[in-house]
Amino acid sequence: MATTTALLFHSMYFPFLLLFFSTFSAKALASDMSIISYDETHNVMKDKPGGFRSNDEVMSMYESWMVKHGKSYNALGEKEKRFEIFKDNLRYVDEQNAMPNRTYKLGLNRFTELTNEEYRRTYLGTRTDAKRRFSKVKSYRYAPKVGDSLPDSIDWREKGAVASIKELGSCGSCWAFSTIASVEGINQIVTGDLVSLSEQEPVDCDTSYNEGCNGGLMDYAFQFIINNGGIATKEEYPYTGRDGRCDRYSTLSIDGYEDVPEYNENALKKVVANQPSKGNPLGVKVMRRIPAKPIRTAGKDGKKSSSSERV
Repeated sequence: MATTTALLFHSMYFPFLLLFFSTFSAKALASDMSIISYDETHNVMKDKPGGFRSNDEVMSMYESWMVKHGKSYNALGEKEKRFEIFKDNLRYVDEQNAMPNRTYKLGLNRFTELTNEEYRRTYLGTRTDAKRRFSKVKSYRYAPKVGDSLPDSIDWREKGAVASIKELGSCGSCWAFSTIASVEGINQIVTGDLVSLSEQEPVDCDTSYNEGCNGGLMDYAFQFIINNGGIATKEEYPYTGRDGRCDRYSTLSIDGYEDVPEYNENALKKVVANQPSKGNPLGVKVMRRIPAKPIRTAGKDGKKSSSSERV
C-alpha cells in the first residue's frame, strides 16, 4: 500500500513549490556493497557446487562482516544463531544477484544478521491503523491528463535539493524523517540553502496522534508544523533517537498539504516533474505486504539505495 501526500510549502515568505521524496526506515544507515565486486570476481553462482558458497567461505565472510560493523556476542550460542541468519540472507543475495536482466544488485549492511521479524519490530515504525488515518480529502490536481508530457526521470539530488542520509537508529521515527526531508528539500529549492531540520521536534512534540518512536503518519506531522508555526533546525533541536521532553521552535514553516491519488505512478511522475514551477511537495509512505528484508541494493549505474524488503 502506498500513501502519498502533496504539500503546500513556504520557507519564511517564499512561494510554495513541489518536491518528491520516498522514504524507508532503513535508508538512514550505511551499507557494505563489497559483495557485488566479490561476486563479479569469483563468479560465485557459476562455479560453486549447488550454487552456493561453502560453509568455510561464509564463515570467513561473516567474521569480516563482524569486524567491519563492530559486532560481538556475549550470550552463549548467540554468534552461531546470528551466523545462520547471516547465511540465510547471504544465500538470498546470491540467488537474486545471479538472476539475469536484473536492474539492481543486492548487498549486505549492518542489518544482515537480523530476521524479518526482528527487523520489522526494531526499525519499521510507521502506523497504519485505519482509525487513526487522516481524513483529509484527496486532491486530483495531479491526476494524469491526455497530453501530459512527463520526463522519463528526474533526480533532485543532482539539483542539491536532497539532504545527506541521516540515521534514525532503532526509533520508529521514519514518519518524522520523511516529513522533515520534504521541508528541507523545498526550502533549498526556494532559498538555495539546504538547511538540516529537526526530526526530534515532531518525535517529542507531535503527540496528538503520532506516537514518537512508536510510529506515526506524515499527514499528522505536516499538520503539526502548520499548527506549531514552523519547525526547528537540527542544530537547535538535535536528534536523540528516543522520545523526549517537548521543546517547541519555529524556524521554517509550511502553508498546507493535500493527498494525491494512490496507486498511480503517472500521478507521482507528474508531481515530481512539475517542480519547482507548479504544485506542491510530495511525501510517500510505502508499506509492503511481503517480508521485510534488511538488504541493500545498487542499480546498474552503481548508485546505492536502501530497501526495507526483498526487492
